[in-house]
Amino acid sequence: MTETIVPDTEHRRLVARLPQLPRDLALLARFDRPIGWWLLFWPCVFGVWLAGAGAQIALLGWLLLGSIAMRGAGCVYNDIVDADLDRQVARTALRPVASGRVSKKAAWAWLVSLCLVGLLVLLQLRTEAQIVALGSLALVAAYPFMKRITWWPQAWLGMVFNWGLLVGWTELRWDNWEVLACLYAGCICWVIGYDTIYALQDREDDAMVGIRSSALAMGARVKAGVGCFYALAIKLWALGFWLYREDWVALLALLPVAGHLAWQVMTLDADDPMNPLARFRSNRWAGALMAAACFVVGNA
Repeated sequence: MTETIVPDTEHRRLVARLPQLPRDLALLARFDRPIGWWLLFWPCVFGVWLAGAGAQIALLGWLLLGSIAMRGAGCVYNDIVDADLDRQVARTALRPVASGRVSKKAAWAWLVSLCLVGLLVLLQLRTEAQIVALGSLALVAAYPFMKRITWWPQAWLGMVFNWGLLVGWTELRWDNWEVLACLYAGCICWVIGYDTIYALQDREDDAMVGIRSSALAMGARVKAGVGCFYALAIKLWALGFWLYREDWVALLALLPVAGHLAWQVMTLDADDPMNPLARFRSNRWAGALMAAACFVVGNA
């Protein structure tokens, strides 16, 4: 039964116990790989905690549910659009739509179901935050096509995956846009860095089938490139913190996340098949460290 589970599934034993259809739907929405919704959720936390309104546990619970549902919906949509390309790449050929185990009609139905969960979360937000959240739909719809037209689809993904930062902030306040702009730009650089690491797994297959990525664009300089984007992320986050609070002590809150990102770059081995995946997944901890920094700066 495990032959239909994709190679980078994190919870293989749990997924293998599911009947075929629920398993395929779980794989289609990437429920077996929680790193995706963690990376979607953490920017929401950045916005909420930097806004200075305390922990806001109930709000974060709704945003977590929305992150899981909408990340799943985005993955389903991506797999519908990319089915033909996925069949040509070894790592993605077993995906439910690409392999034919789930029809596109069934995938669309599953997509609508996940979007209804997202709608439930949307209705919990105030009007301004709802409008901001809906603004992401065009970016999400365009993302699967970016790898066909640009060498930097990771930059577009950065705009999509960090939209929760804007939603979390506008749910609680409607000011300090320069702070928000710096944090958002920094988050985009963070995504370019970690998704370039992720793309290292597929460089050979991507080159053969014509898929573009920053990992291919950087070539042999990928390690230095990731380091540059991570460094730029830290600088932009530091600028945002400084604009929020002109306090050198507040900048010390960024040291843990800066150290973690530096560790990723120093230990990255593009020639080891498992190393890039492990470094990519470690960004759940980078997100947690950045969230802690936002809480300190926003609520201290």
